[in-house]
Amino acid sequence: MLLQSLREQVVEANREIARRGLAPHTFGNASGIDRSGSQPLIVIKPSGVDYASLTPADMVVTDLDGKIVDGRLRPSSDLDTHTLLYREFPQLGGIVHTHSEFATAWAQAGRSIPCLGTTHADYFHGPVPVTDPLSAEEVAEAYVRNTGAVIARLFKRQKLDPVALPGVLVCGHAPFAWGPTPAAAVEHADVLEYIARLAFRTMLLNSSIISLPAHVSEYHFLRKHGPAATYGQLASPRSLKTHKPPTTESPVFNKPLLFAISGLLFSALFASKQYLEADLPPPKPSLE
Repeated sequence: MLLQSLREQVVEANREIARRGLAPHTFGNASGIDRSGSQPLIVIKPSGVDYASLTPADMVVTDLDGKIVDGRLRPSSDLDTHTLLYREFPQLGGIVHTHSEFATAWAQAGRSIPCLGTTHADYFHGPVPVTDPLSAEEVAEAYVRNTGAVIARLFKRQKLDPVALPGVLVCGHAPFAWGPTPAAAVEHADVLEYIARLAFRTMLLNSSIISLPAHVSEYHFLRKHGPAATYGQLASPRSLKTHKPPTTESPVFNKPLLFAISGLLFSALFASKQYLEADLPPPKPSLE
């Protein structure tokens, strides 16, 4: 089978999207690219197929222009975004698109995610950027391809490094994340959702906060990714990072349910705090 190993990696990456609760239904997709041959080849999830039923044989192989090289199923409807990003950013080895709840909320709001803490700074060298909205002409001409184009345009205009910023928010749409492998791309998508949730709750508690001091964020990023990185082992800087995907289908707990419950508890606690701090009149005496 053509690109057997990469097919297996992409299957695992797509299943991991579901395991981590990053996309409801089939709203997400993952791909990987092999650049070792005479022409780069992309392996991507087929459109609309449930994650749990995916097999390596189901994966669709295309060239960098989106022409199908091998596969019996239709590729993801986001294929043209993936191919454009692989052409524009040759550092990428895997791409993941999700509709995770909090990252998608920031995208829908058209807001970049500020770096408010060291969790963010460990993975993203600055705010997670948000693209411009697509114009009516861009949508009519080639919506999916131009989704990739607005990402590439943003990174070029702001001189952003896709290795140091392994993800982006597409305005009005949802996040894309990437990495040197499909597994690393899923990890970055998961971290992106986590810091989006943290930023939302941080700003709810302190609406005047702007960002983590630059000297702290810079230290945290460079200790993990700089030339003098001290985090992890010597063989695992980001450029060489590998991630062995899980071999089981059984998560320890229902992660989306746990996040939903924790969100409800957080909201209830915040509402209770507001109630207790409010200047309320004394209760009326009972007539009984």
